[in-house]
Amino acid sequence: MPRYIPWWVGGIMMSILFIFTFSEWGADRPIGASTGMAYLSTILFGLDESKYEYVEQIKTVGSWEAVMLIGVFIGGLFTSLVLTKSFRISCIPTLWKERKNTSVKSRMFWSFIGGFLLVFGARLAGGCNAGHVLSGGSQMAVSGFVFTIVALGTGMLFGRFFYKKKVKKDV
Repeated sequence: MPRYIPWWVGGIMMSILFIFTFSEWGADRPIGASTGMAYLSTILFGLDESKYEYVEQIKTVGSWEAVMLIGVFIGGLFTSLVLTKSFRISCIPTLWKERKNTSVKSRMFWSFIGGFLLVFGARLAGGCNAGHVLSGGSQMAVSGFVFTIVALGTGMLFGRFFYKKKVKKDV
């Protein structure tokens, strides 16, 4: 049976993260993930920084965000393996099996569509979803609150529609 970390411990850990992220002892900038992904892509695909204006702009910012993303992965893996013992590999969550189907292709397709729409909306709002929710919310930014409310609201509404219960037919 997996163990869970109390919500207040997570809150304290997030507060410590924000203090070090926003302070001059840390990164001295808001948290985000999209710039880190662009930075890692630049390295993976060997893009010439001098040819791309955006790559030049994200050189400093993206480097620390890339390290943060690697740390998030390692921290999440450590937490699920060691602290909560809840790690498992699953292509299709239980709710998807109950309410949709058992097709991995279908699950991957809809996961991509949902992720794409979320990222597209976040970039339309001028940032990334992690940046708007985490950094914007902790800094009491109106844009962070608006994005969070819209993202969560549409997620709940669409979830109700998308995961409606299957009607059992009597034979």
